[in-house]
Amino acid sequence: MKLEETKLSSTEIFDGVAIHLYRDEILLPNGNKGVREVIRHPGAVCVIPITEDGDVIFVNQFRYAFNKVTLEIPAGKLNPGENHYECGLRELEEETGCKTDNYRYLGCMYPTPAYCSEIIHMYLATELSKGEQKLDEDEFVDVEKMPLSDAVKEIMNGNITDGKTQTAILKAYIYLNK
Repeated sequence: MKLEETKLSSTEIFDGVAIHLYRDEILLPNGNKGVREVIRHPGAVCVIPITEDGDVIFVNQFRYAFNKVTLEIPAGKLNPGENHYECGLRELEEETGCKTDNYRYLGCMYPTPAYCSEIIHMYLATELSKGEQKLDEDEFVDVEKMPLSDAVKEIMNGNITDGKTQTAILKAYIYLNK
């Protein structure tokens, strides 16, 4: 059986600042019609910055949807027309004040493919130089460092719960230890 669904029509339900919600009528593989509600998202980038000492630079950030502070790697939403490579460098500097001379693409992930089109591109940054944070007006973060091996343990113990952070750290750990 062919596992594709074909969009027949699309209606925007909500036009928000960060997300846009659509109700799509679709044709299922068996010929029946169905409905999919989809959040259209411009995409994002996350960067795992690792110091010469092997520490990951994290940001603590309040996440309103969960009403708590989470430990994450620097990340941000793509601006219209922005290249994900450049977005990652921008977010790294804005949130941590760091710049890098060694920046490697680790791939992408689909955080919630059942209902959201967001793609998060992941980068590893080493050979860091420190400058000043350039936070957005509505952005508040605290910077924290942790050895990469401890970060892996914290993921496995359930203490680092952010999906993009988990994925990027585990990929970086495997890449750096092969």
